Amino acid sequence: MNQMRGAQRENPHDLEISPRDMEVLRFIGEEALLGFTFEGLKRRLGAHSETLSRILDRLEEQRILEKTGQGYQVTERGREVTSLRQLAASEPRLTLLRTLLPHVDNPRDAISSLRGRWFGPLRWLGYSEDEKGTIMKWITEDGSIQVDAIFSRGELTIEGRIKEGKDLTDAIKASHQLVGYISKVYPSSPNERVAYYAIGAPFQLPN
Repeated sequence: MNQMRGAQRENPHDLEISPRDMEVLRFIGEEALLGFTFEGLKRRLGAHSETLSRILDRLEEQRILEKTGQGYQVTERGREVTSLRQLAASEPRLTLLRTLLPHVDNPRDAISSLRGRWFGPLRWLGYSEDEKGTIMKWITEDGSIQVDAIFSRGELTIEGRIKEGKDLTDAIKASHQLVGYISKVYPSSPNERVAYYAIGAPFQLPN
Protein backbone atom coordinates (compact mmCIF):
# COMPACT_ATOMS: atom_id res chain seq x y z
CA MET A 1 0.00 0.00 0.00
CA ASN A 2 2.82 2.44 0.86
CA GLN A 3 4.50 1.60 -2.43
CA MET A 4 1.28 2.40 -4.28
CA ARG A 5 0.94 5.72 -2.52
CA GLY A 6 4.57 6.53 -3.31
CA ALA A 7 3.96 5.74 -6.97
CA GLN A 8 0.94 8.02 -6.98
CA ARG A 9 2.98 10.86 -5.52
CA GLU A 10 5.57 10.33 -8.28
CA ASN A 11 2.94 10.71 -11.00
CA PRO A 12 3.64 13.99 -12.86
CA HIS A 13 -0.13 14.46 -13.25
CA ASP A 14 -0.42 14.95 -9.49
CA LEU A 15 2.02 17.86 -9.19
CA GLU A 16 0.56 21.17 -8.07
CA ILE A 17 2.07 23.80 -10.34
CA SER A 18 1.16 27.47 -10.09
CA PRO A 19 0.41 29.63 -13.15
CA ARG A 20 3.76 31.40 -12.70
CA ASP A 21 5.55 28.06 -12.53
CA MET A 22 3.73 27.03 -15.69
CA GLU A 23 5.00 30.11 -17.51
CA VAL A 24 8.55 28.93 -16.88
CA LEU A 25 7.67 25.34 -17.77
CA ARG A 26 5.89 26.48 -20.93
CA PHE A 27 9.05 28.17 -22.13
CA ILE A 28 11.25 25.22 -21.16
CA GLY A 29 8.83 22.92 -22.96
CA GLU A 30 8.43 24.90 -26.17
CA GLU A 31 12.19 25.41 -26.42
CA ALA A 32 12.89 21.77 -25.40
CA LEU A 33 15.57 23.12 -23.09
CA LEU A 34 17.97 20.61 -21.57
CA GLY A 35 20.08 23.27 -19.90
CA PHE A 36 19.75 27.01 -19.37
CA THR A 37 21.00 29.89 -17.23
CA PHE A 38 19.13 31.96 -14.67
CA GLU A 39 20.09 35.24 -16.36
CA GLY A 40 19.08 33.98 -19.80
CA LEU A 41 15.68 32.85 -18.59
CA LYS A 42 15.15 36.10 -16.69
CA ARG A 43 15.83 38.15 -19.84
CA ARG A 44 13.67 35.96 -22.04
CA LEU A 45 10.65 36.01 -19.73
CA GLY A 46 11.16 39.53 -18.41
CA ALA A 47 10.83 38.13 -14.89
CA HIS A 48 11.92 39.73 -11.62
CA SER A 49 15.00 38.06 -10.11
CA GLU A 50 13.40 37.20 -6.77
CA THR A 51 10.22 35.85 -8.37
CA LEU A 52 12.14 33.68 -10.83
CA SER A 53 14.46 32.45 -8.09
CA ARG A 54 11.50 31.27 -6.01
CA ILE A 55 9.97 29.51 -9.03
CA LEU A 56 13.20 27.70 -9.85
CA ASP A 57 13.61 26.69 -6.20
CA ARG A 58 10.11 25.17 -6.20
CA LEU A 59 10.74 23.31 -9.45
CA GLU A 60 14.02 22.06 -8.06
CA GLU A 61 12.26 20.81 -4.91
CA GLN A 62 9.78 18.98 -7.13
CA ARG A 63 12.72 17.42 -9.01
CA ILE A 64 11.59 18.98 -12.26
CA LEU A 65 14.87 20.89 -12.51
CA GLU A 66 18.33 20.37 -11.08
CA LYS A 67 21.05 22.95 -10.62
CA THR A 68 24.49 22.28 -12.09
CA GLY A 69 27.72 24.19 -12.41
CA GLN A 70 26.62 25.43 -15.85
CA GLY A 71 23.08 26.46 -14.90
CA TYR A 72 19.83 24.50 -14.67
CA GLN A 73 19.05 21.21 -16.34
CA VAL A 74 15.67 19.60 -16.90
CA THR A 75 15.38 16.20 -15.22
CA GLU A 76 13.72 13.14 -16.69
CA ARG A 77 10.74 13.89 -14.48
CA GLY A 78 10.73 17.46 -15.79
CA ARG A 79 10.60 16.23 -19.38
CA GLU A 80 7.61 14.09 -18.45
CA VAL A 81 5.87 17.08 -16.87
CA THR A 82 6.41 19.38 -19.84
CA SER A 83 5.29 16.68 -22.28
CA LEU A 84 2.00 16.34 -20.37
CA ARG A 85 1.13 20.02 -20.66
CA GLN A 86 -0.18 21.78 -23.74
CA LEU A 87 2.66 24.17 -24.36
CA ALA A 88 1.82 26.47 -27.25
CA ALA A 89 4.68 28.49 -28.70
CA SER A 90 4.53 32.26 -28.39
CA GLU A 91 6.47 34.00 -31.19
CA PRO A 92 7.02 32.20 -34.51
CA ARG A 93 10.54 31.23 -35.55
CA LEU A 94 12.09 32.84 -38.63
CA THR A 95 14.96 31.35 -40.61
CA LEU A 96 17.55 34.12 -40.92
CA LEU A 97 20.44 32.36 -42.68
CA ARG A 98 22.06 29.02 -43.47
CA THR A 99 25.68 27.97 -43.76
CA LEU A 100 27.91 24.97 -44.40
CA LEU A 101 30.39 24.28 -41.60
CA PRO A 102 34.01 23.19 -42.02
CA HIS A 103 34.57 19.48 -41.47
CA VAL A 104 35.75 18.53 -37.98
CA ASP A 105 36.50 15.08 -36.55
CA ASN A 106 34.32 15.61 -33.49
CA PRO A 107 31.48 18.10 -34.12
CA ARG A 108 30.09 17.65 -30.59
CA ASP A 109 33.36 18.88 -29.04
CA ALA A 110 33.43 21.87 -31.40
CA ILE A 111 29.88 22.79 -30.48
CA SER A 112 30.45 22.37 -26.74
CA SER A 113 33.17 25.04 -26.84
CA LEU A 114 30.46 27.58 -27.71
CA ARG A 115 28.31 26.74 -24.70
CA GLY A 116 28.01 29.56 -22.20
CA ARG A 117 29.77 32.14 -24.36
CA TRP A 118 28.58 35.68 -25.05
CA PHE A 119 28.88 37.19 -28.51
CA GLY A 120 28.48 40.95 -28.96
CA PRO A 121 24.89 41.84 -27.97
CA LEU A 122 23.94 38.17 -27.49
CA ARG A 123 23.86 36.53 -24.07
CA TRP A 124 23.85 32.79 -23.52
CA LEU A 125 20.40 31.31 -22.85
CA GLY A 126 20.73 27.53 -23.08
CA TYR A 127 20.63 24.54 -25.40
CA SER A 128 18.49 21.67 -26.59
CA GLU A 129 18.95 18.55 -28.71
CA ASP A 130 16.76 16.59 -31.07
CA GLU A 131 17.09 14.04 -33.85
CA LYS A 132 18.43 16.74 -36.19
CA GLY A 133 21.28 17.91 -33.96
CA THR A 134 22.17 20.43 -31.27
CA ILE A 135 20.47 23.81 -30.90
CA MET A 136 22.33 26.55 -29.02
CA LYS A 137 20.36 29.60 -27.95
CA TRP A 138 21.30 33.22 -27.29
CA ILE A 139 19.22 36.25 -26.40
CA THR A 140 19.75 40.00 -26.56
CA GLU A 141 20.25 42.04 -23.40
CA ASP A 142 16.68 43.34 -23.39
CA GLY A 143 15.20 39.90 -24.12
CA SER A 144 13.43 41.05 -27.28
CA ILE A 145 15.34 38.86 -29.76
CA GLN A 146 16.26 35.20 -29.40
CA VAL A 147 18.73 33.70 -31.86
CA ASP A 148 19.05 29.92 -32.22
CA ALA A 149 22.05 28.24 -33.85
CA ILE A 150 21.06 24.80 -35.15
CA PHE A 151 24.04 22.52 -35.81
CA SER A 152 23.01 19.57 -37.97
CA ARG A 153 25.13 17.27 -40.17
CA GLY A 154 27.73 19.82 -41.17
CA GLU A 155 25.21 22.65 -41.58
CA LEU A 156 24.34 25.61 -39.43
CA THR A 157 20.92 27.27 -39.55
CA ILE A 158 20.23 30.48 -37.67
CA GLU A 159 16.65 31.08 -36.58
CA GLY A 160 15.22 34.08 -34.77
CA ARG A 161 12.29 34.72 -32.48
CA ILE A 162 11.31 38.36 -32.22
CA LYS A 163 8.95 39.96 -29.76
CA GLU A 164 6.15 42.05 -31.19
CA GLY A 165 7.22 45.57 -32.09
CA LYS A 166 10.87 44.68 -32.63
CA ASP A 167 12.47 45.33 -36.02
CA LEU A 168 13.45 42.25 -38.06
CA THR A 169 16.59 44.12 -39.15
CA ASP A 170 18.00 43.86 -35.63
CA ALA A 171 17.50 40.08 -35.65
CA ILE A 172 19.21 39.71 -39.03
CA LYS A 173 22.12 41.83 -37.85
CA ALA A 174 22.45 39.75 -34.68
CA SER A 175 22.41 36.52 -36.70
CA HIS A 176 25.22 37.77 -38.95
CA GLN A 177 27.23 38.76 -35.91
CA LEU A 178 26.70 35.35 -34.35
CA VAL A 179 27.92 33.52 -37.46
CA GLY A 180 30.95 35.81 -37.52
CA TYR A 181 31.83 34.92 -33.94
CA ILE A 182 31.14 31.22 -34.47
CA SER A 183 33.48 31.22 -37.48
CA LYS A 184 36.27 32.47 -35.19
CA VAL A 185 35.90 29.77 -32.55
CA TYR A 186 34.70 26.82 -34.67
CA PRO A 187 37.71 24.67 -35.71
CA SER A 188 38.69 24.86 -39.39
CA SER A 189 41.73 24.53 -41.64
CA PRO A 190 43.51 27.71 -42.86
CA ASN A 191 42.09 27.32 -46.38
CA GLU A 192 38.47 26.82 -45.34
CA ARG A 193 35.95 29.63 -45.19
CA VAL A 194 32.41 29.78 -43.91
CA ALA A 195 30.03 30.65 -46.76
CA TYR A 196 26.49 31.40 -45.73
CA TYR A 197 23.21 32.39 -47.31
CA ALA A 198 21.16 35.12 -45.75
CA ILE A 199 17.76 36.31 -46.93
CA GLY A 200 18.22 37.09 -50.59
CA ALA A 201 21.91 36.62 -51.41
CA PRO A 202 25.05 34.64 -50.52
CA PHE A 203 27.83 36.10 -48.38
CA GLN A 204 31.29 34.97 -47.37
CA LEU A 205 33.02 35.72 -44.11
CA PRO A 206 36.60 36.91 -44.51
CA ASN A 207 39.51 34.80 -43.25
